[in-house]
Amino acid sequence: MLGSPRTVSGVMTHTVVAVGREAPFKDIVKLMQQWRVSALPVLEGEGRVIGVVSEADLLPKEEFRDSDPDRCTQLRRLSDLAKAGGLTAQELMSTPAVTVRAHATLAQAARVMAQRGVKRLPVINEEGVLEGIVSRADLLKVFLRSDEELAEEVRCEVVAHLFPLPAESVQVDVRDGAVTLTGRIRDTSLVPVAARLVRSVEGVVDVECHLVGSSAPTGPR
Repeated sequence: MLGSPRTVSGVMTHTVVAVGREAPFKDIVKLMQQWRVSALPVLEGEGRVIGVVSEADLLPKEEFRDSDPDRCTQLRRLSDLAKAGGLTAQELMSTPAVTVRAHATLAQAARVMAQRGVKRLPVINEEGVLEGIVSRADLLKVFLRSDEELAEEVRCEVVAHLFPLPAESVQVDVRDGAVTLTGRIRDTSLVPVAARLVRSVEGVVDVECHLVGSSAPTGPR
C-alpha cells in the first residue's frame, strides 16, 4: 500500500574520507579534525572495508598515558591496552566493520546503529567495497520533509486506500510533522490501522485520529 521506504542510498554521503591499514596514529587524528568526523573506514586493495577506526579506538592512548600500570592491567580490558600502544590503523581499528548496504531502509540502518552503538556506518557493495557512509544525521533528514509533502503522501498512500468511497470524507492536516485525520468513516475498526500506516510514513512525527462512524451525531442539537 505505502510507497517504497526510503533507503540508505538516498541519504548517504558519497564522498568518504578513509585510510589504509598502515595509516599512522597522528595522521588519523589530523584527518578526523580536518574533516570533522568521528570515525574513518579502513580500506585495503580496491577499496574493500576491513575495519573502522573511531575516536573511541584512539582514546585509550591518552587514557593510559598517565595511568598506574598495575591498575591498568587490573581494571582495563586487554583490547584497550593493546589499542593504547597501537601506532597504525590496523592496530587501532575495530574489526570486522559494522556496515550496511545501499538498498537497506533507513529503519534498518537505524536499528543497526542502535544495536551496535555506532554513530555512522560505511556503505558497501556486494564485494565489500566502500560506496559511501551514512550517519545518524543522515537518517534524520526524513524529518525535514515539508508538511505539504507529508500530507500528500498520507492522502494518496493511506486515506485513498483505506477510505476510498466519496461518502467517507477524511481530512488530512499536518503541522510540524504531526498528522491529524478528521472525518467520518463507515468502518471504525480501520482507525488503528490508519494510525499505524500514517505513523509508518517516513518523516511523520506524531498521529492523531479524530475519525467517527458515519452514523455518529455531528454534535449538540
